[in-house]
Amino acid sequence: MHADVVVIGAGQAGLSAAYALHRAGADFVVLDANAAPGGAWQHRWPSLRLDRAHRVHPLPGLPLPHADPADPASEVVAGYFADYERRFDLPVHRPVAVRSVHATDDGFRLDTGEGEWTARGLLNATGTWTRPFWPAYPGREAFTGRQLHAADYRGAEEFRGQHVVVVGGGTSAVQQLIEISEVTTTTWVTRRPPVWRTGGFDEDAGRAAVALVDERVRAGLPPGSVVGVTGLVETDAVLAARARGVLDRLPVFDRLTADGVAWDDGRSVRADVVLWATGFRAALDHLAPLRLRGPGGGIAMDGTRVVAEPRLHLVGYGPSASTIGANRAGPSAVRELLRTLAATDAAA
Repeated sequence: MHADVVVIGAGQAGLSAAYALHRAGADFVVLDANAAPGGAWQHRWPSLRLDRAHRVHPLPGLPLPHADPADPASEVVAGYFADYERRFDLPVHRPVAVRSVHATDDGFRLDTGEGEWTARGLLNATGTWTRPFWPAYPGREAFTGRQLHAADYRGAEEFRGQHVVVVGGGTSAVQQLIEISEVTTTTWVTRRPPVWRTGGFDEDAGRAAVALVDERVRAGLPPGSVVGVTGLVETDAVLAARARGVLDRLPVFDRLTADGVAWDDGRSVRADVVLWATGFRAALDHLAPLRLRGPGGGIAMDGTRVVAEPRLHLVGYGPSASTIGANRAGPSAVRELLRTLAATDAAA
């Protein structure tokens, strides 16, 4: 099977790119590993309301539907993505997992769950959801309670009556901590003191955040934490939780014990559950055969284009990882990729 351009992933970035390819009349296909539309949003915990989620920006060409702010974000966004695919008749194949990507003389060979695909150009939009990060700490195997990652969190009620240690300083950590604290006792630990953003996140702040991430990926470094750049927003829920003492954070522990966590200074906290809200890494293992990573551990980028391979763009990676960034990056990446392919044809 062949297409001039293959898009891997049908989340915000992948659909934005697919729309631009559709508008350009390109020969393309979208390969998505999920069984249903919705990208990573369909896997968010059911109690995450639309008004408490990161702002969802509309995809190009179709406004967001009117929805009750209290509706589950997973349902609203997944339904919107499904309607988007139908509205523009986007050629999405699912569930199709891309296992590996190899360079060929005239493009790429993709080994997938539905057989082999070839393509002249590639737009990778696989996000991070499938790569939850579990940090290594002494004693993890000795802990007799339950450990789970934020990606596996489904709601607070299952923790009622148990003491939960939440590890992590990102938005998901704060959201899940607040929910859990409403039904049971909690302890919050982070590697660094959280930085709270008290003002609005305007366009100037957004551009500054994007510029910092862009600087890292241009240097071939991993993108780094989004919250490390933007800070945590002080919502009404955050202010209420702070008043209850829920956000009285401790520095991260030095080790886990059989019944909790402990610090080298002699402190300890008993725990029934440790929730690792420790973020995600870019899901790029399938690109390993291309040998793109440099000495810094990242992939050197020029915008969305991989410097070492101009026929490959990473959308939804680095500075385009937000929903608005993915929206803008998709069409831009498509224009640049199609120009590259046209130049290759002209030179042949």
